[in-house]
Amino acid sequence: MIDHLDIHVQDLTRTKNFYTAVLITLGGHLIDESNIGLTYQTGEDPNGYIWFEIGKPYPFHFAFRAETNSEVDEFYKKALENGGRDNGAPGLRQDNYYAAFIIDPDGYRIEAVCHTGKE
Repeated sequence: MIDHLDIHVQDLTRTKNFYTAVLITLGGHLIDESNIGLTYQTGEDPNGYIWFEIGKPYPFHFAFRAETNSEVDEFYKKALENGGRDNGAPGLRQDNYYAAFIIDPDGYRIEAVCHTGKE
């Protein structure tokens, strides 16, 4: 389980626009913003968060858990609409692993995955 992530980005405004649109599809939301960073709560647990701060990006891959396949589809759609690039369209990868893959505006490889097979 992930407690938190600290990720360097080049442009906070671009990052805010992208992740606010994308994470809302999975129940995440912006909880704090300053001139050096953004904090997103990633679920119901207030201790689970992602901190985006100004800095030089570095290679990274992370997956967000979705409750349904439809959430994965919406995540993918919103990501493309907000500056993300396709890195694997939504689909069943193996039994109970429905996922979509995106490259975010800073080049990070992100994924939304549903392990339940729920529509």
